[in-house]
Amino acid sequence: MTSVPDVFDPRQYAAGVPYDAYRVLRDHHPVARQDEPEVLGWPAGPGFWAVTRHADVVRVLKDSATYSSYIGATQIRDPDPEDLPFIRRMMLNQDPPGHGRLRRLVSRAFTPRRVDRFERVAQERARTLLTHAVEAARTADGTVDLVGAVTDDYALLNLADLLGVPEADRKLLLHWTQRVIGYQDPDEAGPQVLDGQGRPVNPRSPAMLRDMFAYARQLAAHKRRFPDDDVMTTLAHDAELADSELEMFFFLLTVAGNDTVRSAAPGGLLALAEHPESYERMRTGEAELPSAVDELLRWHPPVLTFRRTAAADTELAGRRIRAGDKVVVFHASANRDERVFTDPDRLDLSRAPNPHVSFGDGPHVCLGAHFARLQLRVLYREAMRALPVLRPAGPPERLVSNFINGIKSLPMHVT
Repeated sequence: MTSVPDVFDPRQYAAGVPYDAYRVLRDHHPVARQDEPEVLGWPAGPGFWAVTRHADVVRVLKDSATYSSYIGATQIRDPDPEDLPFIRRMMLNQDPPGHGRLRRLVSRAFTPRRVDRFERVAQERARTLLTHAVEAARTADGTVDLVGAVTDDYALLNLADLLGVPEADRKLLLHWTQRVIGYQDPDEAGPQVLDGQGRPVNPRSPAMLRDMFAYARQLAAHKRRFPDDDVMTTLAHDAELADSELEMFFFLLTVAGNDTVRSAAPGGLLALAEHPESYERMRTGEAELPSAVDELLRWHPPVLTFRRTAAADTELAGRRIRAGDKVVVFHASANRDERVFTDPDRLDLSRAPNPHVSFGDGPHVCLGAHFARLQLRVLYREAMRALPVLRPAGPPERLVSNFINGIKSLPMHVT
């Protein structure tokens, strides 16, 4: 019997996504029990089921009655029981019908018309950032870190425009994102905050989000007095939205909205640099941008995992799941499933169909997927203009995380 590889330890993801281990799981243990030992100061947990085949991942994501986002929230680590009622207020951690109500409310603000209006702004921003990156490379032997020079600011400033965050406050969004998303990586999160018993404090706990929520209330009050054409103005004037719900939306849009593009953009640029023939196909128009964007998302999904909790005893891929068990879907594994994708370890910018799950599936499919695709399409189009050659200048530095497929630095020759 083939042994079950560990795909939990967040430290291994700093070396790369463990695709070989995923393949072993898909082939021999498609729903596999994983231990959850103490790692990086975070306490041990009870373990979970890792779901790695595409069909099973889609089944879990679509069946919210059996696999709940509400019972234990959506992170692998169990939240502190005292924090769980607070965490459950977020749309991400709710099940239908409550989830549907919140999604409909925020969808009023997150309209395709409003998102499309940002295309011109995003194009000018991408062009400016890339021009500055090329100028910086000229003074540094033709090399530049595209994360620090381009993609971090690109994602952050686009989101700030959509939300309506004043220019002077925009770095706060990056600070909060790093603290919440990068909590497993000391470089991103900084020193751990400990409670009175010496245990690390969950970055999603009320104590750690107090400053973000206070800012959300202040911004909403400002938008009521001085309305503008942005998401926070729409939410602040929505009579159906409680103040506590508005705060949670600000948290969700700030963190998820920023980090989706912040992770996907450098991942796509790295894939193109490592596959110069694909980059040339895209530059000549042989591979069209919309399909290329989706293939780059399949290749480098911004989110690695999401957790559900079994609401009742059930069975998945022949394994008996008990009520209360943690069930974790692995998006990056599903995107390389040979049962669904022909030659999945080949980058094919014209791949069709391409049913990747990089934005999830079911009722929780990413609300900002349209906005993310638009930003990526614009960025890659401007990169082709500014950077006729992309060549790695060294290995990328990856995020220590079993949740986000992040790249912290991307040194590149841009001659």
